[in-house]
Amino acid sequence: MKSVIITSINHPTRAILEIGQVCERKGLSCIVIGDEKSPRDFFAEGCSFYSIEAQLNSGLRFADACPTRHYARKNIGYLLAIRNGVTTILETDDDNIPLSNFWEDRSALVKASSLNGTGWTNVYKYFSEHLIWPRGLPLDEVNAPLPEYETLPAEEFFCPIQQGLADDNPDVDAIYRLLLPLPIKFRTDRSLVLKNNTWCPFNSQNTSWWTEAYPLLYLPSFCSFRMTDIWRSLIAQRILWLNDWYVLFHEPTVFQERNEHNLMRDFEDEISGYLNNRKIADALMELPLRVGEVNISDNLRICYEKLVQIHVMQKEELMLLDLWLDDLSSITDHRHRNLTPQTLTNG
Repeated sequence: MKSVIITSINHPTRAILEIGQVCERKGLSCIVIGDEKSPRDFFAEGCSFYSIEAQLNSGLRFADACPTRHYARKNIGYLLAIRNGVTTILETDDDNIPLSNFWEDRSALVKASSLNGTGWTNVYKYFSEHLIWPRGLPLDEVNAPLPEYETLPAEEFFCPIQQGLADDNPDVDAIYRLLLPLPIKFRTDRSLVLKNNTWCPFNSQNTSWWTEAYPLLYLPSFCSFRMTDIWRSLIAQRILWLNDWYVLFHEPTVFQERNEHNLMRDFEDEISGYLNNRKIADALMELPLRVGEVNISDNLRICYEKLVQIHVMQKEELMLLDLWLDDLSSITDHRHRNLTPQTLTNG
C-alpha cells in the first residue's frame, strides 16, 4: 500500500488536483498537511486534508509540539500514513506535477550503477550536461571531477530511500536561480546508487521511502526551512551506510511549476547550509553508531545530539525528535500487536 504525502498552504494546485484524481482512481492514499495559512475550505478529490485542528485531534503527541508555519509539520503526514499501514511513502510538494512514471511500481531492491567513496558528489552531472547542482551541495564541490558513468559498476542494491529528479524547475539553490538559466530536462536513461562516503543532498520534493527507513523521515523544525530536508538527508545517508543500504537517484518522475519564492530570502535561508554542511558530514562520520535495523532510532537520536553539540541545531530539537520517535514506536508496536498469526503467515 502506498501513500502520497504533501504539505500545502495554498488552495488546491494543479499538482494536488492531479495527484488526488490518480490516487482516487488507483485506490491509493493521499494526505495533505495544512498549516495556519491553509484555506479552511480546502478540498481536493482523492485527498485527505488535515487542518491544524485535525492534526491536533489526531492523537499524535508530536502534532501538539511541532511549530506551526513550518514545513516540518509534514512529519505529521508521515506518521498518519504509517499508522494507516502503508509500506511505501511517496512524498512530494504541491508544485510538482507527476509524469506518468511517477505511478509505476517501485521496488527498494534495484540494479543500478554506483559510486563508492567519492566524498561530496554532484549527482546532477550524471543527468545533465548543463552546469547544475542539487540544493545543499557545497559550492566548492560543484565542479569536482567524477568518474565517467560508463565506467561505474552495476550491481543489485537495497535502496529504501530513492530520490527522483524534477524536470523544468529542479531542486537547486537560490544562487543557481539568480544566475543560471531554466528550464532544464534531465536524462531518463540513468540511475545511480551512492555507496559509503559518497555524499549528495537529497530533498523532500520527489522521494520514495520504504518501511525500513521510516524513522529517517524525520524533518527537523529548529533550523532553516531551506535546510530541513537537506540536513535530514545527510543524517539518513550516514545511518543507511551502516546497514549496507543506500540512496538511489533516478530519472525525473515529476516536473515542477514552482510556487512564488523570494530568491534573496531563500539565499539567506541557505547560508547556514553553505557554512555547515561539510561540518555536519564530518561530525556524523566520527560518531560511534551501531549496525542493525533495530538501532536506527537510537542512531538518529545520537546524530541529532551531535548536531546540537556542534551548535548546528537548537537543543529544543531533541524534545521534538523524542516525541516523533515515541509516536512512531507506539504506531508500530500497535500494528504488531494487532497482527494475528494468520496475518503474519499470509503477509
